[in-house]
Amino acid sequence: MSMSNKNKADQETFDFIVVGSGSGGGVVASRLSENGKYQVLCIEAGTKGASYIFTRPPLALQYLVDNPAVDWRYESEPDPSYGNRSLAVPRGKMLGGSSSINAIVYNRGQKLDYDTWSRLGCTGWSYSEVLPYFKKIENTKLGSDEFRGRNGPISVTQTRKLCPFYDLFFAAAKSADIPYNEDYSGAMQEGAAMAQLTARNGARQSTATSYLRPARNRKNLTIMKGTEATSLILEGKRCVGVRIMQKGQRREIRARREVIVCAGTANTPKLLELSGIGNPDILRKHGIEPVHELRGVGENLRDHYAALMKWKFNRPGISLAKKGRGWRLGLEVLKWVFLRKGMISQGHGSVRVFARSSDQVKEPDVMMVVSPYIIELLAGKGRRMSKTEGFFMYSHVQRTESTGSVHIRSAAPFDPPVVKYRFLDTDYDRKTAIAAVRRARDIAASSPMREAIATELAPGAAIKSDEDILSYIRETGQSTQHMVGSCKMGKDPMAVVDERLKVHGIEGLRIADASVMPTIISGNTSVPCMMIGEKCADMILADLK
Repeated sequence: MSMSNKNKADQETFDFIVVGSGSGGGVVASRLSENGKYQVLCIEAGTKGASYIFTRPPLALQYLVDNPAVDWRYESEPDPSYGNRSLAVPRGKMLGGSSSINAIVYNRGQKLDYDTWSRLGCTGWSYSEVLPYFKKIENTKLGSDEFRGRNGPISVTQTRKLCPFYDLFFAAAKSADIPYNEDYSGAMQEGAAMAQLTARNGARQSTATSYLRPARNRKNLTIMKGTEATSLILEGKRCVGVRIMQKGQRREIRARREVIVCAGTANTPKLLELSGIGNPDILRKHGIEPVHELRGVGENLRDHYAALMKWKFNRPGISLAKKGRGWRLGLEVLKWVFLRKGMISQGHGSVRVFARSSDQVKEPDVMMVVSPYIIELLAGKGRRMSKTEGFFMYSHVQRTESTGSVHIRSAAPFDPPVVKYRFLDTDYDRKTAIAAVRRARDIAASSPMREAIATELAPGAAIKSDEDILSYIRETGQSTQHMVGSCKMGKDPMAVVDERLKVHGIEGLRIADASVMPTIISGNTSVPCMMIGEKCADMILADLK
């Protein structure tokens, strides 16, 4: 996707500047430019567009994550809460942001998540108030009209059963008191289900393909790739533009009306701090003169954290193991290229399970991601599908309480941020994480699955006690790349934006990405960020009237 009218950038002034083209920014830029009244600039640090070879096939995720062409490749600081290791923090660096490199799972979370935001003082963000925006995003044949959208830009489809594993698994889940759910984005989330995907005809749907590509020829929209925001331009307590670096040249671009920062949970607080907005102690430490004190910038970082579990089958033909290597993999590639079908059209984690950790819990507090194959890590050569017949699952806490932070490393704009996760810090997180592993084992131990399993490969039968399970999670777990909350919405002293996504105390500046989530949602974050983008654009246009 190229910049539509190159000469438009020469004017250097726009009505709106949108920083970032991801799940939030791509939506905001598209919607603000829709009526033709306003000059809109969308800047994206990455250089790749929607036609990048690896972004369309859902199973090509392994060629996107840790690929410097499209991933910021951040890493967290080592921390005792996860075994003093450094964790990979992939973030999309291409048109569409992380919506172009994620696992394309469609998951809104639960009604409870948004009603919680409303109770925390985020007026207008209850489930009933955000549901119309979720429906506005999607175009799907799934579910009922009450809950699902039929005419939106993002196509939503469902994974297909490509091997005997699925019926075996769902039967075992039912035996473990987890029923099958036809639509986990409908009336209730609880149950085991085939994953819903942001995919059309077996290919990825991102904000690059579904919002920006249809909008790119509008005369009032300019899309600039390879353009990194280095700081915001502030005049007193008003944001009037953005400083950028493009092809080695530093420039300033002005906004007549507003700047909307959609750089994501890692890069949004970084941009604010580089601009002098944040905790004065942190800013001064790096030689930045504070312009506006907001101590919540970079705090409240949350994510989902899970350890991999693996089982081996006692006979061949149940899983997809044979399809992932050699000539059979070549056949799957051809199937996708010519028919957009088969294993490559499915994405990772083709089954989702939403379960309650105990009978005392009213809503699912555990999520499991399941795939009918085993991934093996190769020394220095990435990963591939194992020839071992089996399946993997990771099972984790849905609404984590533990919080970390993300702050600037220095005053140099191109230094990566310092990501400090904290996991399993609270009694609730520890207890529910242990229960999540036990619930996954309940399914594996239920008929008819137990008759098909030869052994549990990881964590293994020796890991039984609560202490051993917790240690296994701490020492082997990974972020599931759902980082949120670093510029949270609210009215308390640590809130960064208000309920209209305006940065507290700064005029002309809003944030519309996962960083504004006050608490983490019960699921994947890409589609909720699109919802935030839709609602943000709606509020901006309403304010103009």
